[in-house]
Amino acid sequence: MRLRSMIEDDIPGGLRLSTQAGWNQTASDWRRFLERSPQGCFVMERDGTVVGTAATIAYQDRFAWIGMVLVDADFRQQGIGTRLLERAIELLDRTAVPAKLDATPIGKPLYAKLGFTPEYEIERWVLRRRPFPGAAAPPCPGLTSGEEERIFSLDRKLFGADRTFLLRSLAGEAPEFAMAAPQDGHPRGYAFGRRGLFADHLGPWVADSRREAKELLDGFLARSRRETVIVDAIRSNAMAVALLEESGFARSRPLTRMVRGPNNAPGLPEALCAILGPEFG
Repeated sequence: MRLRSMIEDDIPGGLRLSTQAGWNQTASDWRRFLERSPQGCFVMERDGTVVGTAATIAYQDRFAWIGMVLVDADFRQQGIGTRLLERAIELLDRTAVPAKLDATPIGKPLYAKLGFTPEYEIERWVLRRRPFPGAAAPPCPGLTSGEEERIFSLDRKLFGADRTFLLRSLAGEAPEFAMAAPQDGHPRGYAFGRRGLFADHLGPWVADSRREAKELLDGFLARSRRETVIVDAIRSNAMAVALLEESGFARSRPLTRMVRGPNNAPGLPEALCAILGPEFG
């Protein structure tokens, strides 16, 4: 076994593990980690094969995210995931950057032992619907440069740090999912999305009223042609939960946002309908 930094050639190996686990990530998601944090992504290698991964991504010096903690099914219960996670934490501790992650119920006790404490609760919602044979999505104008800048500015306040590079990447790869709900030239809401391995993923989804939230959700569902759609909603946001239920979504699994170190940049989670995703925050 050899624990080392991840490189571009390891992306297929990482994708194999996330696919094996039933996750929705694509090669583009792995590449986003590597491009932004080349020294903060790790693999466990055995005989030239990637059998475990962990990745970090820094949001300024406010906090960093830990995600993509995966171990090959044939190599579990050997401490590989813990060793990878500890390496990621060591890196962040050296830079004095607090760490955040979204934990499943199974992972939550391990993270608690490593010093992570709960921040708030998230729920994954899944919509499964009939396919759209031969149906074309409606035309999508995408965001103007002015809308993008206003959204990025608002998102810094709500998320707690600047993640413009990530939102810009999402808008570039899936411009049809980048939407704004403006009023008087200012965003009252916005949404982005990704085309995942087996489902389209809505997030972040932000709105300050039910009308804007529904407009964005309906717009995403109309633009998506996939049979499966995923949303990771803030559990305490009753407005978002009600809209998802009305649209036919079903609860899939709980997640707990956890933080290690001082939480000096919490953002405004109460203003969010849904996060971007557990791998990115």
